[in-house]
Amino acid sequence: MQRLSIYIGLAVVAMITGLWGWKNLPLPQMFGWQISTPSSQPDIGGAFSLTDQTGKTVTDADLRGRYMLVFFGYTYCPDVCPTALQTMTDALDMLGTLAKRVQPVFISVDPQRDTPQVLQSYVENFHPSLIGLTGTPDQIKAVARVYRIYFAKVKEEGAGEDNYLMNHSAIVYLMGPDGKFVTHFTHGTTPQEMAAKMREYL
Repeated sequence: MQRLSIYIGLAVVAMITGLWGWKNLPLPQMFGWQISTPSSQPDIGGAFSLTDQTGKTVTDADLRGRYMLVFFGYTYCPDVCPTALQTMTDALDMLGTLAKRVQPVFISVDPQRDTPQVLQSYVENFHPSLIGLTGTPDQIKAVARVYRIYFAKVKEEGAGEDNYLMNHSAIVYLMGPDGKFVTHFTHGTTPQEMAAKMREYL
């Protein structure tokens, strides 16, 4: 009987010691479970094949190795697009020599009207290194999908074929040299704010 009491006592001590060692472990580790940690970065960006303002095919792979400052819009946009592109231009000017590490990109969501020729005369109004990209409707839908961009044609009843506006997201993306999302800028961001934020990554 005395020996049984000793065995019971030793078992209790072992149980308490084991629990003491477990108490600081997360619950999944206590049972040997493996859990995955979700990425903190949104899934933005991906493969695309488009046409630039000179008629040349440009893919996402062609732009690797430099940061990309990307904005989606259209050349007939009355105010939001020229404002965003001018903000990008001013921010790049403020960066000085650091701007050489950044490729500004304007992707049209209006392929019906934004031909390479139209884009060429439009992008000349902004930063000298700005690339204008267009493509087929399917190509534009594909690139908008991977960048999580919304766009839609808005046309009044009875309006002419080319008389319409495009509703679209007004976000400027900063993408890394590897093509991965880094950060974004909302409409209304000043050139000073954009330049200061980009300096943190360049």
